[in-house]
Amino acid sequence: MTTHVITGAGSGIGAAVARRLHARGDDLVLHARDAGRAKELAAEFPGARTLVGDLADPERLSWALSHQTVPDRIDSLLHIAGVVDLGEVGELSAKSWRHQIAVNLLAPAELTRLLLPSLRAARGHVLFANSGAGLTAHANWSAYSASKHGLKALADSLRLEEHGNGVRVTSVYPGRTASRMQAQIHQQEGREYDPAAWMSAESVATTILTSLDLPRDAEIHDLSVRPGK
Repeated sequence: MTTHVITGAGSGIGAAVARRLHARGDDLVLHARDAGRAKELAAEFPGARTLVGDLADPERLSWALSHQTVPDRIDSLLHIAGVVDLGEVGELSAKSWRHQIAVNLLAPAELTRLLLPSLRAARGHVLFANSGAGLTAHANWSAYSASKHGLKALADSLRLEEHGNGVRVTSVYPGRTASRMQAQIHQQEGREYDPAAWMSAESVATTILTSLDLPRDAEIHDLSVRPGK
């Protein structure tokens, strides 16, 4: 059975991807920040397993995973969790910078490092749900964009390093997507949020599944997807 480890499965794009993979009978291992969240995810996705660890504290992920059962073979590791806190460079605190870089960049790097043996065993796939902000930075987006630019560099390096081990690496760069995070962004921007104005999480999930399901003789490196309206 195909095994997927997913971060961010509780909402938005991550939840849409998890629903699609769960519906087709794939084996899911869902990351949760704590035991309570793990219980909720297990109830939402019957039969799924969970891995507990706080992405905001990447230095403790190794300890957390050492006390849990990690699959021997992982077909895909999907980094979809993320946080955003907008603000001008002159206003953003070091705490905000640290939190966004920890969750959006350091935790994916550390989780990938810890799960690489299982990914190599399956000749698996690492997919990073990046952002349009990972390609272009705008005013008020400095910390988030920096974390996502770094995530692109991580993916590019990992792809070259693991090519010989048969591990595929993809970065997907969604534009604005209707989600709880998008509602938060609009609130920070002081704008009214209309989910109908943006592409759906399901559309981005289709993009991600297309990358995963591509035959082994091909590999998508970078894929941008934008609202079509």
